[in-house]
Amino acid sequence: MRVRATARGGTAVWLVVLALAQAAALVLLWRFAVHTTLGQWVDTVALTGSRIGQDHIDGPVSRILNAMSVVSLLAATAMIGFIALIRGRTALAVTTTLLIAGANLSTQLLKHHLIRPDLGIDPERAAAGNSLPSGHTTVAASVAVALILVLPRKVRAVGAFLGAGYAAAAGVATLSAGWHRPSDAIAAYLVVGAWTAVAGLMLLFFQRDRAASSPADAHRAAATVLGLGGALAVVTSGLALFWLLRLTDIPADELARRPLFIGYAGAAAGIVGTMAVVAALVLAVVHRLVPRHQG
Repeated sequence: MRVRATARGGTAVWLVVLALAQAAALVLLWRFAVHTTLGQWVDTVALTGSRIGQDHIDGPVSRILNAMSVVSLLAATAMIGFIALIRGRTALAVTTTLLIAGANLSTQLLKHHLIRPDLGIDPERAAAGNSLPSGHTTVAASVAVALILVLPRKVRAVGAFLGAGYAAAAGVATLSAGWHRPSDAIAAYLVVGAWTAVAGLMLLFFQRDRAASSPADAHRAAATVLGLGGALAVVTSGLALFWLLRLTDIPADELARRPLFIGYAGAAAGIVGTMAVVAALVLAVVHRLVPRHQG
C-alpha cells in the first residue's frame, strides 16, 4: 500500500485561507442581511413564503427541531469523543470537543451581542431583535463536521453525506418553522466552517512528524459531488434572488404566492448548498488532518 507523508505546510496555509474566507463571508452576510434594506427584505420574503404549505410539513419540521437540545448536544459530543478515543486518537477527541463547544458558544455570543436595526421591513418581528446565527443550525452542523473528522475512512464519505443532509435539513427546518431567517442558518454554517478550519490547524500542530496518509483516503469523488452539488444549489439561490429584485418596492406581506414561494425555495437552496460546500471542504482535507498512519 502506497503512503506519503502529510503535507502539513501546504495544508496549514489552506486551512488559514479557509478560516479567513469563511469569517469574511460571515461578516459580509451579516452586513448585507442585517444592515441593508435589500437584505432584510429578502430574508422577510423567504420567511413569509415559508408559510406556504406549512401545515403539511409541520410534523417532520417539529421532530427535527425538537431533537436538538442541550442534552442531545452533550450526548452527541460525548459519542463523537468516544469514537475518537476508541480509535486511539486522543488529540482528535479533544479537538472535536473544542470545535463543537467553540462553534456553539460563538453562535450564542454573536446572537446576543449583534444589533439588528429596525429598517421598517419586518415590523412583525422587529421587537425580537437579532437572530443571526441560528443556534439549532449550529448544533446540527458542528456535530456533522465533527463526525466527518472522527469516523474511520471506510465510512467517512457516507457519514459526510448523512451529516450534511441532517445539518441542511435542520437549517431549512428553522426557516420552515418560522424560527429563523435564511441568513441565520447560512451564518451558522460559516461559523462552524471557520471553527473547523481552526480545529484542523490544531490537529496539524499535534500531528507527529512521521504521520502518513494513503491517496486512497482522499474521498475525492464524494467531496466533488458534495461541492459541485452545493455550488449548484447556491447558484440556484442566487438566480432566485435575482428574479426577486424587480419586486423590491413591494412589502413582503403584499407579494403574491409565486414570488413568496420562489423566495422561500431559493433561500432553502442557499441553505442546503452552503452546508454541502462546507462539508465538501472538510471531507476533501480530512485525510491529511487525521492520517491513517499516525507515525
